[in-house]
Amino acid sequence: MRITSKLTMAAHMVCAIDYFGDTRPVTSAFLAESIGTSPVMVRTIMGMLKQAGIINSSKGKTGITLARPLEKITLLDLWRAVDQSDADSLFHFHESPCPQCPVGGNIHAALDGRLEAAQQALEDQLQRTTMADVEKDIRLLAAS
Repeated sequence: MRITSKLTMAAHMVCAIDYFGDTRPVTSAFLAESIGTSPVMVRTIMGMLKQAGIINSSKGKTGITLARPLEKITLLDLWRAVDQSDADSLFHFHESPCPQCPVGGNIHAALDGRLEAAQQALEDQLQRTTMADVEKDIRLLAAS
C-alpha cells in the first residue's frame, strides 16, 4: 500500500504559500519549480485544495493564498482533499476468495477490525499534525 505523492506535494504547496506569500506572488509556475513537478500537476492539486477550502487562487498579481491559517490546516485535511480515494477504506479486499475455504471464507471478517484500527491510527496522527507544525520545522531547518 502506498499513498501517492499528492499529499506531500499539497503540504509543500501550503507551506510555500505561507512561507513566500508576504514576499512575492506565489503562482503555480513558482510552486511547480519549488516542488520539482509540472505546472499541470500543481494546478490539479490546487483545484483539489481550493475545492476543500484550503487555498484561494486568483489570476493576476495576488497569486495563491491560504483560505485559513496554518494552525487550522492538518495533514488529514490535505490527505482528504487530495489523496483519499472515494472508498471509505484504505484497504481493499481481493474480489473472489473461495467461500468454501476456511481461510477464504473468513479472511475478510478476521481482518476488518484490525484494518479499521490501522486506518484510524493513521488518521489520528494526521489530524494531530498541523501545517503550522510542519512549517515551524521547515523554518528551523532552513535556518541551520
